[in-house]
Amino acid sequence: MKNKKIYIIIYDENIKQTRKMVQRKVNMTLRLFFYAKKGENRIMDFYMKLPRNKKEFAIFMAVISILSVNIIAPLITCFEAGFHLYIWADALNVIPFIWVSVIFFVLLTYKPAEWLTEKIVQKGDSFQSHIVINILCTVFLMSIFLTVVGTWIGSRQISMEPIQFFFYKWPRNFSISFAVELLIAQPIARFVLLKLHQQYDKIDIVKS
Repeated sequence: MKNKKIYIIIYDENIKQTRKMVQRKVNMTLRLFFYAKKGENRIMDFYMKLPRNKKEFAIFMAVISILSVNIIAPLITCFEAGFHLYIWADALNVIPFIWVSVIFFVLLTYKPAEWLTEKIVQKGDSFQSHIVINILCTVFLMSIFLTVVGTWIGSRQISMEPIQFFFYKWPRNFSISFAVELLIAQPIARFVLLKLHQQYDKIDIVKS
């Protein structure tokens, strides 16, 4: 009877050890699966939500710039001169000129912003991390130029005022621009590209 009890105890211990080993393997397999799935989703986000060619880059930039200019320029003007309807209307009159300057500075700062983004983020970082850092770098560079040039366009004269008060105006302009880009302009532009790519993929499936 004693031997039988010893065998039963050893048998139970072996079962417990086997269960632990199986559980570890299952956990490891699940982790590898979720990591692979996460990496796959990250790659799909880059593929589906960002431009694939020059035409799509133009669409992406047009959506972002039009939304940004129509929100950021009137907001900054109202912070400068007061929140009145006539101030808002006056800001709308110069928006076409500001939009041209925005396009110019987007093209000017595109490469430096990409370079800065690559210095901060790593290859394994998430899609969202890349996007946030890229927006931060782009807005940082553009807001430096547009704090000066935007004031000249809005006031319809070239003066030293935006340079003299630069460190007073720039933090506010940067904050407004970053918030609009992060929460409104870029999400809408990425959604437009996502729907466009989904439509392209449907056409490719039908053709094949």
